[in-house]
Amino acid sequence: MARLSGKVAVVTGGGTGIGEATCLRFAEEGARVAVFDVAEDAGRQTAEAIRAAGGEAEFHRCDVSRETDVAAAVAAVVQSWGALDILVNNAAITGVNKLAHEVAVEDWDQIFAVNVRGVFLCTKHAVGPMMAAKRGSIVNFSSIYGLIGNDDLPPYHATKGAVLAMTKTDAVCYAPHGIRVNAVHPGSTKTPLFMRAGETYPGGLDHYLEMMSAKHPLTLGEPVDVANCVLFLASDESRFVTGSSLVCDGGYTAQ
Repeated sequence: MARLSGKVAVVTGGGTGIGEATCLRFAEEGARVAVFDVAEDAGRQTAEAIRAAGGEAEFHRCDVSRETDVAAAVAAVVQSWGALDILVNNAAITGVNKLAHEVAVEDWDQIFAVNVRGVFLCTKHAVGPMMAAKRGSIVNFSSIYGLIGNDDLPPYHATKGAVLAMTKTDAVCYAPHGIRVNAVHPGSTKTPLFMRAGETYPGGLDHYLEMMSAKHPLTLGEPVDVANCVLFLASDESRFVTGSSLVCDGGYTAQ
């Protein structure tokens, strides 16, 4: 199939995990993919894997919290391929795992700079070419913890709530320009970061996976499971969907 044939896509945080899986799925479906990441080796490897499989890809080192980086990277994509049809705002950091009264202002500002300002900046610079073309799809990564609470990572969860609010507002604001804006809310997914966290859990990785799997009726997800949800929202198959939340959590929040 070629569900994204002729489309130009930017995926932030495209070097590893769900971002990498999204880049690969987009390329498989015919998109030209611009991989944005601060991790140069990982980002270049994703782009090289796409090209090795016969697809088109570029890597751009981009710190999404810096407007100069974002503006330059988006401009380079449009210069190379003449368009920008899809933006996936995936780049994020987890930040410190402390209760609100323990969090330093500097730590709070750092996570908001990446997870919230980054979404704002990438959207700000991507909507120009989308508005000119009168079409576009933006997919923002929130989280199940943008919908429900939990007893860890308060600053991270706050950023994901902010991303959801931004998604709904931007969906309404840019609908007259033919631009759709939606959010995905992944549950626990077996990314490299998730697996590394499991290795430090009491009892080790196997115990961690068993414990976390029990919380998800359909067990844990793989990065490609979330990437397939992003693919739907990015494609024209979802042309009547905007301002929505696609929860991909194996049933975690249904309980």
